[in-house]
Amino acid sequence: MQRAALFGSGRDAQMAAGDLGELLVPYMPTIRVPKSGDRVYKTECAFSYESPDSEGGLYVCMNTFLGFGREHVERHYRKTGQCVYMHLKRHVIEKVPGASGGALPKRRNAMLFLDLETNGDLNNDDFEYEDEAKLVIFPDHYEIPLPNIEELPALVTIACDAVLSSKSPYRKQDPDSWEEELQVSKHAKTLVQMDNGVRIPPSGWKCSKCDLRENLWLNLTDGSVLCGKWFFDGSGGNGHALEHYKEMGYPLAVKLGTITPDGADVYSFDEEEAVLDPHIAKHLAHFGIDMLQMHVTENGLRDNNIKPRVSEWEVIQESGVKLKPMYGPGYTGMKNLGNSCYLSAVLQAIFSIPEFQRAYVGNLPRIFDYSPLDPTQDFNTQMAKLGHGLLSGQYSKPPMKSELIEQVMKEEHKPQHNGISPRMFKAFVSKGHPEFSSNRQQDAQEFFLHLINLVERNRIGSENPSDVFRFLVEERTQCCQSRKVRYTERVDYLMQLPVAMEAATNKDELIAYELKRREAEAARRPLPELIRAKIPFSACLQAFSEPENVDDFWSSALQAKSAGVKTSRFSSFPEYLVVQIKKFTFGLDWIPQKLDVSVDMPDLLDINHLRATGLQPGEEELPDIAPPIIIPDDPKDRMMNHFMEPPDIDESSVMQLAEMGFPLEACRKAVYYTGNMGAEVAFNWIIAHMEEPDFAEPLAIPGYGGVASAGAAGLGAIGLDNQPPEEMVALITSMGFQRNVAIQALKATNNNLEHALDWIFSHPEPEEESESASDVMDMENNANANILAEAGSEGPRIKDGSGRYELFGFISHMGTSTMSGHYVSHLKKEGRWVIYNDLKVCASERPPRDLGYIYFYRRIPS
Repeated sequence: MQRAALFGSGRDAQMAAGDLGELLVPYMPTIRVPKSGDRVYKTECAFSYESPDSEGGLYVCMNTFLGFGREHVERHYRKTGQCVYMHLKRHVIEKVPGASGGALPKRRNAMLFLDLETNGDLNNDDFEYEDEAKLVIFPDHYEIPLPNIEELPALVTIACDAVLSSKSPYRKQDPDSWEEELQVSKHAKTLVQMDNGVRIPPSGWKCSKCDLRENLWLNLTDGSVLCGKWFFDGSGGNGHALEHYKEMGYPLAVKLGTITPDGADVYSFDEEEAVLDPHIAKHLAHFGIDMLQMHVTENGLRDNNIKPRVSEWEVIQESGVKLKPMYGPGYTGMKNLGNSCYLSAVLQAIFSIPEFQRAYVGNLPRIFDYSPLDPTQDFNTQMAKLGHGLLSGQYSKPPMKSELIEQVMKEEHKPQHNGISPRMFKAFVSKGHPEFSSNRQQDAQEFFLHLINLVERNRIGSENPSDVFRFLVEERTQCCQSRKVRYTERVDYLMQLPVAMEAATNKDELIAYELKRREAEAARRPLPELIRAKIPFSACLQAFSEPENVDDFWSSALQAKSAGVKTSRFSSFPEYLVVQIKKFTFGLDWIPQKLDVSVDMPDLLDINHLRATGLQPGEEELPDIAPPIIIPDDPKDRMMNHFMEPPDIDESSVMQLAEMGFPLEACRKAVYYTGNMGAEVAFNWIIAHMEEPDFAEPLAIPGYGGVASAGAAGLGAIGLDNQPPEEMVALITSMGFQRNVAIQALKATNNNLEHALDWIFSHPEPEEESESASDVMDMENNANANILAEAGSEGPRIKDGSGRYELFGFISHMGTSTMSGHYVSHLKKEGRWVIYNDLKVCASERPPRDLGYIYFYRRIPS
């Protein structure tokens, strides 16, 4: 038996057991046995989509347990000095035919020990797998075949066995594992519900403490609707649901928007985890949410509704039409990990945009060279890896001629080696998020905003590709009684268009269809052929521009609540306009509904008429007076004479704003002057007042003899010149970095200390060179745009230009709810439409532009 071979120099070598032990002695301190909690990445390279199935196999570092393909293992060796790797290779072997011409019966393969997914496209009656493992010592590439129990030191044998037997690091993300992890709450059976007459409507929810309208939780004891916690990605709320539990002790809450016939997301504050509530239907019915009726609706007469949905699936996926597969750069599919199609559809669209291609794929060598020691936990590394996987063509190669012939002759054998699996990417970007970390279907629009948030927080120097989506919205609010107005601006990344059902052009057909449908249901006959409402796009655009009522409007002119209306216009037009058609809603019976409509989306779009105009002659502004601060009575009577104390300022909202890069004192003033109504309302105040001379001055409150002290005053305040806090600068310079480098890093990362250190390590070039390169990139990116705010300056970075656009992509949804169904994307490339349906990438014959959910437009150069 050959015990070791030296292939790196082309020589063969025979070694005795003692020789092997002696060979490994210098490397023994670097070889570790995986402990509980260590993740062993033996299925996928950290920098590419190479795996043991790939031609070069996969190298697993025996110290960090990270996996590397053949072209990246040398980089890791040079960067870390780690020399010992386990090389894993899976071979696909065609079975030997028997005497009758068929394959021999499959033998139990003792060499199949890798925890890998088998290729479902290979016919297991004709092929079998054989796994090979060996130790490789760099830089000379000594190879030691495994297993080699008698000849290797005991520590090495134990480490190798632990690596080979380790489970997938994504085990918790595998399909069907989410529900298994949840336990029945100890409070579910004995939960006491107050008979207080509270009834929860199917829409229009908001937090009862801060008016936030997202991430809302219904307390199952008293029916309070309150916001959840603040997540690392910028989503979430102000934590009022948790505060309510601490005050009242009511343990269970359900997340609004997740209630379906199959259940809902329930959280136990007492047990501090997501839980199962077997009595959730009864608990929700107490507040007027009839889940049992939802079950009857789903499983009863309306089961015939499945037929129209099948038709929708056929149209959007272009079923029944022979589609030509596409191969090469930009035509790579993505494996569905189990309800991960929302992620794939968004990323295919994102990486069809040149600015994202340049930022991640164009900077790939630099990103990889300066990635942290664990690249699986670095956003930019994972984005660059995914972008390269989609755009390089390395994982989208047409079948060889011999394979094509074999496919024709033997249809059941269809080898498929194309496409990438975004498992590592999904595990990282969803970390810490209760929805995206699950295996449930999600809203593609919510994931798009989540991804943009991550791009914003992990900028590559001054370059931020998400700038192409950002625009300013002018909101004009008018008091209906005094007729006075207020103009504010906010940042947005997509345009949400309501569906103007009343403008349907086929109303007579819809009425006739509805009558036939009801008759068929009553007689238990098959439903008639579906008639979709045909909605003109112009009607949706008109509905967007019309005034809308403002709930709970407080008029500063009247010093009281009054009726108010709000209209929205574009203060700037983005380079790429993302349009969402708001198809999803809730019925009066709490059943999630999808408006099955056809909207004639235009190929060319002109919205210049929606340009904001600002304050007009003759208009009178509302006084700049904040609503009175209402401090609720403490339920446990602990508040003593609060008028003698400084006003309570919601520090969580302050920190949310500060993390966006605004001066700390300005954030405190914004939260104070908007009455602690949440970060979103305070953000609008900042946009409206950021040009004032005292914008960053400390908050002065009459009657308190000075300024209100900041809860985080130790961090210092950012001045009008946008200088980072001196304490942060001193901390970085104390590590040995130059002062100008520290200031530049903090400015580039919105004064985030951790991100600033990462920025320094990833920017070794001199400051002058970096600025020069940045200027060149800005010139390239903004040839047809007027930059309103440069990266690094206070406030949002906006690129303005013409409001004329051309459609280049859209994402479609099939199913009754964003929490179920399937997503595909259609993108226009090289003058033709292409459909991306998970791993399948084909030339589109009938792109269903009228059935899309999210549309992507690019600006037409003027």
